[in-house]
Amino acid sequence: MAQWLEMSYVLTNMDDERINALYPPDTFPIEIRHYLCQWMEEKDWEGFNPDQSDKEQLAQALLSDCILLLESVAEQQNIVERMKLLQITKNLMTRPAMEFAVKIRNILRQEKMILCERHTPKRTEGKTPDFEDLTFMKSIVLQLQDRRKRIHSCKEDMNWEMVNYEALQAVHAKTPSEHSLRELQMLSKKIQQLKINQSSLIRECLGVFTETLTKLKQCQDNFIIKMNVWQWEQHKSVIGYPFTDDLSHLQNWSEQLFAVNSNLRQEWLLIPDLPKEIGEKLTCLLQELIQSSFVVEKQPPQVIKTQSKFSAVVRYLLGESLVSGQPVTMKAQIINELQARNVNLALCDNVGELINHTAILDRNTATKTTNANFRHMSIKKIKRADRKGAESVTEEKFALMFLAEIFITGHETPFKIHINSQPVVVIVHGSQDINAVATIIWDCAFAEPDRVPFVVPDRVTWKMMIETLNVKFCSEVGTNHHLNPYNKHFLAQKIFDQPEYASDLSDSVVTWCQFNKEVLAGRNFTFWQWFEGAMDLTKKHLKPYWSDGLIFGFIGKQHVHLILKESPSGTFLLRFSDSEIGGITIAYVSHENGIPMIQNIQPFTRKDLEIRCLGDRIRDINEILYLYPNVLKHDAFKKFYTEQQPTNSGYIPVSLQTKVGTVPEIDGNHVSGDALPDLTVLSMEAHCDPVPADGMDYDFYFNDFPKNST
Repeated sequence: MAQWLEMSYVLTNMDDERINALYPPDTFPIEIRHYLCQWMEEKDWEGFNPDQSDKEQLAQALLSDCILLLESVAEQQNIVERMKLLQITKNLMTRPAMEFAVKIRNILRQEKMILCERHTPKRTEGKTPDFEDLTFMKSIVLQLQDRRKRIHSCKEDMNWEMVNYEALQAVHAKTPSEHSLRELQMLSKKIQQLKINQSSLIRECLGVFTETLTKLKQCQDNFIIKMNVWQWEQHKSVIGYPFTDDLSHLQNWSEQLFAVNSNLRQEWLLIPDLPKEIGEKLTCLLQELIQSSFVVEKQPPQVIKTQSKFSAVVRYLLGESLVSGQPVTMKAQIINELQARNVNLALCDNVGELINHTAILDRNTATKTTNANFRHMSIKKIKRADRKGAESVTEEKFALMFLAEIFITGHETPFKIHINSQPVVVIVHGSQDINAVATIIWDCAFAEPDRVPFVVPDRVTWKMMIETLNVKFCSEVGTNHHLNPYNKHFLAQKIFDQPEYASDLSDSVVTWCQFNKEVLAGRNFTFWQWFEGAMDLTKKHLKPYWSDGLIFGFIGKQHVHLILKESPSGTFLLRFSDSEIGGITIAYVSHENGIPMIQNIQPFTRKDLEIRCLGDRIRDINEILYLYPNVLKHDAFKKFYTEQQPTNSGYIPVSLQTKVGTVPEIDGNHVSGDALPDLTVLSMEAHCDPVPADGMDYDFYFNDFPKNST
């Protein structure tokens, strides 16, 4: 019967001509296949061939059984259907038995070929196997409804015939006669046949339920997998991996699963003598579906500072199913790693105090979404676990757990659900932020799907690490210009403290300690703190330069010496400072007595670039002429120059300029400091322009501007 159940769905999308070719109306009408589906699929037809006379007797017996079964089915139908089936049985009586058996064999073979084509990967565009299965299950529900009506009709007919039988039995008891006895026997036989028919229909329903529950579970398991994938991609998007946050497709899927479950449950309640296990399985599937239909659509910030406001949004994909007049209140609480692994512990102990930790599930009819919007949550205090060894507070992970009780029509007890947010790190001071972010980055990059909360490996290959850094850098800066192989190689040398020109380090293992616990050699900051500083500077002040490929960025001094020493004087490149967090420096080549000298200008930091942008500083410096390898600096940076805007204020305009070299002198005295060895000093100079009317040319330093001047 399972084959016909699937074929009945396929036939709905098949044209009439092909259906008539498969089930010829004159030799094998589709009604035979429909009403005798279970009987046909229980028999073995493969052994029949037209030239096998030894099986003629078996074929004749099967044909006789078919005719008797059709006559029995006809008795249960309305007048129109009954007359049609009786005509079919009359035609079958004239058919050769072997021809009949071979015809059924061929039809079953063709059906299997059609179903095999349906199960191949090639699908109708826009449809997915799961949605096709849902449509199929909806058609099964309709078949169950039809069988349930037929069972009810059998029950009514049986009750009516029982009344007639009891009445005739009373008459026969008073005045026995052969006529009344024959009528009693006929009624008894009819009642027995009705009971057989009813039992047969119930058995069919049981088979349909068994088949459909298996399919429903498969389809629901696929839905849960897709939900887990969505949540996993949301988790990875923190680093910068692509993520589509649209849940409409999954909501539609969830709603259809719920509708099939509800309809099957209704039929189970209405069809008599079905085992209670069916209802229990449906309830278990519904519990799973409701739990999986809750999702944290907008995650809380993954680094949360106590006493600060934050928000989160939990979405319920089955909002249409909420019982009207019974509002659902969701509650949030903060849990630690141990509680995330055991929800019972979370319900018993509170490790933090949350403010504004409740929200109502609201239905938005315009967007057809149901959300609990936690707008102004705040962590008032947090209880930390005992730390292990040198573990810092910024390595401890928590989560927000959201809880609710959902009432569903037809179920007496509510469904209790809970869902956890992604891991969060709780800090008490802004200075802890960068280390907390490192914990989150490591977690999002290297956690495995379906892990035990919040287990993450403490060492990964450099290949995995550099891929994470590349994605994070591009995402954070907002650029499509990725780290190049030279950048990646230099970063490997940096984190492993290897000399430049070292061999390939792709398969080397980097630990969490190397990433953000141990300081870099000769420095007082970790690898992540240094990398994050360069990333933040690029994001806020250097994005267009980086995107245009004007910044080399991550490159060591020895590599700079190697590529610049053969270049003409004034050739330069831009690199991130090795010694200073969030600094960019200009390295250029000059020649003294024919010997190339590589100069590194004091790094520009965020504060420097807020005063004067990088483009203007490059224009100011006369010592640099060509962007490596040989691009004129004005051609490369002209679009970033700031032009002096004319003013009608009556004041003499003032501009700042970058000078490289020894700090200038006024009246034989240094303004501040002396020239530094191996590092040129940055000074600012203000020029007044245009020349005043008295013909004097004012050229003085901004720091010496007269205090009483306007």
